Amino acid sequence: MKKTAKPKRPTPSAPLLSNAKPAKHQYVEPTEVYDAHAKLPTGEGERLQKVLAKAGVASRRAAEEMIEQGRIEVDGAIVREQGLRIDPQKAVIRVDGTRVMVREELVHLALNKPKGWQSTMSDDLGRPCVGDIVAERIAAGQRLFHVGRLDADTEGLLLLTNDGDLAHRLMHPSFEVSKTYLATVNGEVHKGIGKRLRDGVELEDGPAKVDKFQVLELGEGRSLVKLELHEGRKHIVRRLLAAVGHPVIRLVRTNIGPVALGDQRPGTLKVLGRSEVGKLYEAVSL
Repeated sequence: MKKTAKPKRPTPSAPLLSNAKPAKHQYVEPTEVYDAHAKLPTGEGERLQKVLAKAGVASRRAAEEMIEQGRIEVDGAIVREQGLRIDPQKAVIRVDGTRVMVREELVHLALNKPKGWQSTMSDDLGRPCVGDIVAERIAAGQRLFHVGRLDADTEGLLLLTNDGDLAHRLMHPSFEVSKTYLATVNGEVHKGIGKRLRDGVELEDGPAKVDKFQVLELGEGRSLVKLELHEGRKHIVRRLLAAVGHPVIRLVRTNIGPVALGDQRPGTLKVLGRSEVGKLYEAVSL
């Protein structure tokens, strides 16, 4: 198993717009019809079909057809009026029941955090940190939140966004957003370990368990395992595996909810696609 070389600090790319893409087969007929006249004075706001086109949902003509078909909701009510003007900064828009993020200032990024880097925006000791990678974005006025943390020795997926509500909900245990890890551990893991971890292990701060567990490779006194859990306690994966007799040698987070690390290189940023962003908001009921 190859060690990842310490990467050069990359120069982040310019921010791009990320929006949710409407899911298929999710439309449920709302019971209320949107009252355009109760919302914005004449001439204010932006036409709904233009907003949808800018968000990448559909062309203006296709958006008009979607409105005719009753597939568009604004603030929880179906829209029937062509040319409706809305405030895209405030309106909650859904297509086929899935929210579309249209506020241009929203940023959603995936970072592959390298080993040895701190999950902070600055470090008093001068150690490399997440803030170094997004320094140009911060200097340009973006205020980014990292969704949770990875300890310095853990690599992999870290989400960054300037949507504080999304960040808070993704970290809150009540929403149970799953996280997937690949762990190289000492010793050859036998079949009973998975059952123990799924049933629950007593730790010093209370019981913890995984949702899924799979042994991928065995050999040379080591094992490669894959585990999924929605726990967010500090060092929870390392503590769980140590508790069942298999201390972690290397740990990589590969997934947070619907977002996957894929083949993204360590130290690089990726702007999330519309589908990924939409699924993140769905996962936390936004």
